[in-house]
Amino acid sequence: MFTLPEQFSAATKANFDAQLAMLSAFTSKAIESVEKVVELNMTVAKTSFEESNIAAKQLISAKDAQEFFSLTAAHAQPNADKAVAYARHLASITSGAQAEFTKAAEAHVAETNRKVVAFVEEVSKNAPAGSENAIALLKSAIGNANASYDQFNKSTKQAVETLEANLNTAVNQISQATAKAAPRAAKKA
Repeated sequence: MFTLPEQFSAATKANFDAQLAMLSAFTSKAIESVEKVVELNMTVAKTSFEESNIAAKQLISAKDAQEFFSLTAAHAQPNADKAVAYARHLASITSGAQAEFTKAAEAHVAETNRKVVAFVEEVSKNAPAGSENAIALLKSAIGNANASYDQFNKSTKQAVETLEANLNTAVNQISQATAKAAPRAAKKA
C-alpha cells in the first residue's frame, strides 16, 4: 500500500514523462513538416530558375514586339497553374501536420485522462472516512474538464475543416480566374 505522497509523486513523474513524450512527438512532426516545406520551396526555386532562364532566352530572341508579347502571354498560364499547384501542395503539408498534431494531442490527453482517473480511484480507495464528498467533487471536476476538452476539440476540428474548405475554394477560384485571364492576355498580344 502506497502513501498519498508516494502516489502523488509517482503520478507527477508519469505526467512529466508523458508531457516530455508529447513534446518530443510534436517537435518531431514539426521538423518533418518544415523539411517538407523546405524541400518544396527548393524544388520550386530550382524549377523557377531554370524556367526563367529559358523564358528570358526566348524573350531576348523575339524578332518583334508581337512575338515578344505572344511569348509573354504564353508563359502566364503555366506560371499561374504552378502557383496554384504550389499553394495546394503547401496546404496539403500544413493540413497533414495539423492532423498529426491533433492525433498526438488526442492520444496524450486520453492517456493522461486515463492516468488521472486511475490515480483518483486509487486515492479514493485509501481516502479517510468522510472524504467521499471531496472525492465526488474531484471526479465531477475531472468529468467536466473532459467534457470541455471534447467540446473544444470538436469546435477546433470544425474550424480547421472550414479553413481547409475555404482555402480549397480560394485556390479553385484563383485557378479559374487565371485560366480565363490567360487566353484574354494572349488575344491582346
